[in-house]
Amino acid sequence: MSQTLKLEAAAGSTKMVIVGAGSVGTTTAYALLLSGLAADIVLIDINQARVEGEVADLGHAAHFTHTRVRSGTYADCAGATAVIITAGANQKPGQTRPQLVAANHALFASIIPPIAAASSPDTILVVATNPADVLTHAAVRLSGFPPYRVIGTGTALDTTRLRRELGAHFGISPRSVHAFVVGEHGDSQLPAWSLANICGMRLPEYCRQAGRAHDEAEMEACAKRTRDAAYTIIERKGKTNYGIASVIVAILEPIVKNADAIMTVSQVGTYAGVEDVALSMPCKINRRGAFQEVPLPLDERETELLRRSAESIRAMIMSVAAPE
Repeated sequence: MSQTLKLEAAAGSTKMVIVGAGSVGTTTAYALLLSGLAADIVLIDINQARVEGEVADLGHAAHFTHTRVRSGTYADCAGATAVIITAGANQKPGQTRPQLVAANHALFASIIPPIAAASSPDTILVVATNPADVLTHAAVRLSGFPPYRVIGTGTALDTTRLRRELGAHFGISPRSVHAFVVGEHGDSQLPAWSLANICGMRLPEYCRQAGRAHDEAEMEACAKRTRDAAYTIIERKGKTNYGIASVIVAILEPIVKNADAIMTVSQVGTYAGVEDVALSMPCKINRRGAFQEVPLPLDERETELLRRSAESIRAMIMSVAAPE
């Protein structure tokens, strides 16, 4: 069977529901429409006029595809392969992700229960709203879903940003760089430098073989640009939407195709000794959800930084968690 036929078979009756028709939600809908991964895309938003306008516009693009795009309600979560949550307040220039936590956590308290009640037993939640780790934890708690069925976009976008920075630094395609960011999708994130490689060679060895210096200061500069990328973009254009939309579709693809792809996504678990916290580690993603099957062999310094990242996220979770 050709790749095209395989994709059409996988997409066959696949329904994707996007909650939030803002910039991220609508860009995701457009990217998903062009991907051919879904037969049915449903947009839900409190602003009915906005969502109807977006659906009409997307419908004109859908003329060139085999996908239906429509507005809907939480009842449409029934039978959905995945429900993608992009609803929430946008990060403003100069604002940190943690400063968003109270408003967006309150929103999740109102939308997650009806989404969960309408969803099918195998529906997967994909959380893109910031702060992604805190809200991934909230989505698990509020939905009652097992953690593997709630996937935060986490550092998947940061990983692509780091690979882009390193590719530019080394003069190679980012696809040839095998490096990733773990921990918080935020200021305490950390690149797993001890495991980063090009052509199977750790970065210092690659530099030796290439006859160039391995400049750790340059590596840290790449990490800083990665960490600050959203702040820089928001300062210039007021929002980020294209990068995160492409990451959401990349997460949905192995779910639809049951492909067992590895991505750095956020999940609830225990990390570096910190219990009941959500952060990003490499996970295998398939039709059942996301699973961290192999412990990551970080070095001692990275393990300590991961612990600090987990504790930072845990503190934010506790700041908004309802008392038992």
